[in-house]
Amino acid sequence: MPKIKTNRSAAKRFNKTGSGKIKRAKANKNHFTGKKAAKKIRNLRQSALVSDGDFERVSKLIPYK
Repeated sequence: MPKIKTNRSAAKRFNKTGSGKIKRAKANKNHFTGKKAAKKIRNLRQSALVSDGDFERVSKLIPYK
């Protein structure tokens, strides 16, 4: 079997944790932030985990990470 190519765009967006979960950044922080509360924008800085439904799909994109 040949090696699987890593999806480079996914590799820049996702990281694996030590326990094997996949970390991601939160959305809605790039623009239109003037109408959002400062607390909401602060909370968007924190990372989140990929949901169980998307885990298998994302892990196929980053097999060696």
